[in-house]
Amino acid sequence: MNFDAPLLVIAAGGTGGHMFPAQSLAEEMLSRGWRVKLATDARGARYAGGFPREVEIEVLSSATFARGGVLARVLVPLKIAAGVVGASFRMWRDRPAAVVGFGGYPAIPAMAAALLLKKPRMIHEQNGVLGRVNQAFARRVDGIACGTWPTELPSGVEGTHVGNPVRAAVRDRAGAGYIAPGDYPMSVLVMGGSQGARILSDIVPQAIALLPEATRARIRIAQQARPEDHDRVASFYAEQGIDAEVEPFFQDVPRRMSEAQLIITRAGASTIADLSVIGRPSILVPLAAAIRDEQTANARGLVEAGAAIMMPESQFTPETLAENIQLVLDHPEGAEQMARAALALGKPEAATTLADMVEDLAAKSKKDQE
Repeated sequence: MNFDAPLLVIAAGGTGGHMFPAQSLAEEMLSRGWRVKLATDARGARYAGGFPREVEIEVLSSATFARGGVLARVLVPLKIAAGVVGASFRMWRDRPAAVVGFGGYPAIPAMAAALLLKKPRMIHEQNGVLGRVNQAFARRVDGIACGTWPTELPSGVEGTHVGNPVRAAVRDRAGAGYIAPGDYPMSVLVMGGSQGARILSDIVPQAIALLPEATRARIRIAQQARPEDHDRVASFYAEQGIDAEVEPFFQDVPRRMSEAQLIITRAGASTIADLSVIGRPSILVPLAAAIRDEQTANARGLVEAGAAIMMPESQFTPETLAENIQLVLDHPEGAEQMARAALALGKPEAATTLADMVEDLAAKSKKDQE
C-alpha cells in the first residue's frame, strides 16, 4: 500500500442502503490511487464484507437512542463521545484528504471528528429526505451530494444531484436488454428488505394466486422472505402449484433483476438506483413505518416518469396488486416503455461523479492551506 497516497475516510452505517453506495465510492477511489478507510461501528463492520480488501475498517464506538432500554440510552452520549475521541486521534495520526459521510448513527464519530479537526468533509444522502445524521451535519459540511432528486434540504442549503452509486455488479448489467412479457416463462422478483418483507409475504403470494391460470402457469417467482415467514410462503406457493424460489436473501440480485420481467419491491434508495441503472418495470410499495416517509420520496421519480406503479400500504391488497401485475404482464409494449423510462433516469456514472466531487473538495482544501 502506498502510504503517500491521499486518504479518504468513509463514514457509514450498518445497512445496505448506506453501505452499497459507500462501497461503490470506495471501489472508484481505489481505482484512482487513493487509500480508503471505512469508519463504522461493530454492527456496521458486519455489513462491510463486500468492500474491497484494500479498504481498512476502523471500528469506532457509537450508539443510537432508537434502540435498547433506559440504561442503554443513558450511555449513548458516552459511547458517541468515546467514538469521537477515537476517530479524532486516528485522523490526527493519519490525516485524511477528505471525509465523506453516508448517514446512519455509526457515521457520527468520524463526521464529528472531521468537524472538530476542520477536515474537508461532505455527505451523501441516498434518500429524497435527509436522514437524521445527515440532517445534523447538513449545515456543517463543505458539500452535499444527493442520490435522489429532488432531495428535501434545509433552507439555504444547496445540494448536487449525483445519483446513488451502485456496486460494480449492478454497473456490469447497466442497460441489459429487457425481454418483454409474453407467451413464455416470465420472472417476477419480489424484494422486501429486512424491515419490510412481512407485508410482501402476506400479500404477494395471494395476489399471484388470483391471476388467471394461463398467467400463473408462465410465472416464476423469486421472493425474499424473512426466515420466520419462509415456510408459510413457500408452502402457499407449492399448494397453489406456482413455481417459486423463496429465500431470506439473494446474493445475486443484479442478475435476477436483469432477467426479470417485473420487480415488486420496497422503495429503498439503493433499490431505486439499481432499477434505473438496469432499467426494469416495477411495482413499488413504500415502507409506511419510515419516519420521514423517505421511500415515497424515493419512488416519486420512477412513478412520474412512467417507469413504476406505486402502491401505498393502505392500498396494498391481493386484489389490487393482482390487477397491477396483470396490467404489466399483459401489455408487453407498456412494459417495454416502463423499462425504457426507468433506464432514462439511471445514473450509472454516479460513483464517478461523486469521486470527482471528493477530489475537487480535497484539491480546494489543499490549495486554501498553501
